[in-house]
Amino acid sequence: MTTELRMPMLGEVMEEGTVVSWKKAEGQAVAKGEVILDVETDKAVMGVESPATGVLRTILIAEGKTVPVNTPLALIE
Repeated sequence: MTTELRMPMLGEVMEEGTVVSWKKAEGQAVAKGEVILDVETDKAVMGVESPATGVLRTILIAEGKTVPVNTPLALIE
């Protein structure tokens, strides 16, 4: 089963976020609740947790890219 990791809404008025860094690489195991990337908002840099346990199969948004809330960032299988 594949789970999409999407850009979360980290604040009440957040419309977009920038991927600062990935903590895991494609092919690495991840655990539900583990911080796997950092996202910068207009106010802070925050860690984003994996929504599922599995393998980080595909990173869809590269570091440095800014995308709207709810945009798929990665696929976890």
